[in-house]
Amino acid sequence: MTEQMRAVEISMPGGPEVLKLVPRPVPDPAHGQVVLKVAWAGVNRPDALQRAGAYDPPPGASDLPGLEASGEVVALGTGVAGLEIGDRVCALLPGGGYAEYVATPGAHCLPVPDGMDMKQAACLPETCFTVFSNVFTRGGLRAGERFLVHGGTSGIGTTAIQLANAFGARVFATAGSDEKCAACLSLGAERAINYKTEDFVDILREEGGANLILDMVGGDYLPRNVQALDMDGRLVQIAFLQGPQISLNFAQMMTRRLTLTGSTLRPQSDLAKARIAQDLHEAVWPLIEAGRFAPVMDSEFDLADAAAAHTRMEQGNHIGKIVLKVAA
Repeated sequence: MTEQMRAVEISMPGGPEVLKLVPRPVPDPAHGQVVLKVAWAGVNRPDALQRAGAYDPPPGASDLPGLEASGEVVALGTGVAGLEIGDRVCALLPGGGYAEYVATPGAHCLPVPDGMDMKQAACLPETCFTVFSNVFTRGGLRAGERFLVHGGTSGIGTTAIQLANAFGARVFATAGSDEKCAACLSLGAERAINYKTEDFVDILREEGGANLILDMVGGDYLPRNVQALDMDGRLVQIAFLQGPQISLNFAQMMTRRLTLTGSTLRPQSDLAKARIAQDLHEAVWPLIEAGRFAPVMDSEFDLADAAAAHTRMEQGNHIGKIVLKVAA
């Protein structure tokens, strides 16, 4: 390894233009960590929130954006088990993915699935960790249940549709255009709902109500989600694109025995994330290697063009994942 690397830092809170390519020291691995030579890095909405000054990194994490990457293990800290120099992995990161090298807990690394290239592998960790822990572990989705995911063509949405379908659920998804609805159907959704022309509440109620809803919109979707749930239904909240505050009649929660829960991934403990990684390796990686799930790719940008990648994401026209090419 060299002593210096290229990295994209947030020069000040603001729009995409505040992302600047700078030299930085290559990180050293702490106890339990590895250093990856990054090949590709995923671009996610939390990166944009951090760039705007609305999502501070947790204590001890890199100030650089980037929560997932693929690459080669080039250094091992003390206490790392199960990994060797030269291993090709994808990893959930505490931060720092927009750089040529990044340090992350070894327990948060997963092998690049057989038959998958490094670009696709970089798109797995953030969405797979989020979807599996919220839809299956926290949300308890079971085969045959009616599952509604909002934002069906986002990275989270495309992952949730495929995994829920693979595990035998009936999948419904919302999206903002006919083109995006068609993409949801092609991924395994039974019904794609154009939220600009259709009411997802009416459609789900006609089907008997959703057993589980995964929502990242918030705002006025919260009471509408409650209306769309069946008896004993569960609502899992993972973000608030339209804000977290709304008036909600909790009497419905009681009389219909509803469960409202949610989580954020980044602040969870290293141990909690390691357990999710183990669950993914056991339950999801075989599906990937069997060809039953793959990340949907939208576009790629060079590391130096991270601002353009953020602009693409915030325009809202993308279908699937946006990635940064880091390795030369």
